[in-house]
Amino acid sequence: MGKKSKAEKKVKNGKRKDEIAAEALDHDLASILVQAARSMRTVLSRNLVESGLYAGQDGVMLALAETDGLTAGALAARLGVKAPTMTRTIGRMEAQGFLERRPDEGDARLTKVFLTAPGRDRLQTIAEAGQHSEKLATRGLTDKQVRTLLKLLRAVDNNLQAARAAN
Repeated sequence: MGKKSKAEKKVKNGKRKDEIAAEALDHDLASILVQAARSMRTVLSRNLVESGLYAGQDGVMLALAETDGLTAGALAARLGVKAPTMTRTIGRMEAQGFLERRPDEGDARLTKVFLTAPGRDRLQTIAEAGQHSEKLATRGLTDKQVRTLLKLLRAVDNNLQAARAAN
């Protein structure tokens, strides 16, 4: 019994074992990425609950900390959510005292969203919750592995963003 030729390595549906393995990896990649993102979001949300913040509100506050005075539409685009979702989130956060809406000084048709003092006070809590979540997620990984993971995830995200932009 000698080595199998390439033709002999073919399996069901005319596909080789390495092709099937690549397809399985494609499926595994998507499901693992989605599950890891969900798990990270769950841990982060639990870490934020004590501060009175709900899932997704941290992203709004971090975006405003970076660029205060954005419109609801700009926030929605930046965070990848639909405008009605962002409008509801802003309303809830305004009721909590974390944000305030004000008319734009240059264009009265626009309303912009700003962090309030209590909102700014929560930024440190958000940062700490994020750091704690990251430590949990990368437990057992070396610094080099974490850097590699970040590099690879950025490449995956860039590929997906480019594909979305092309459509």
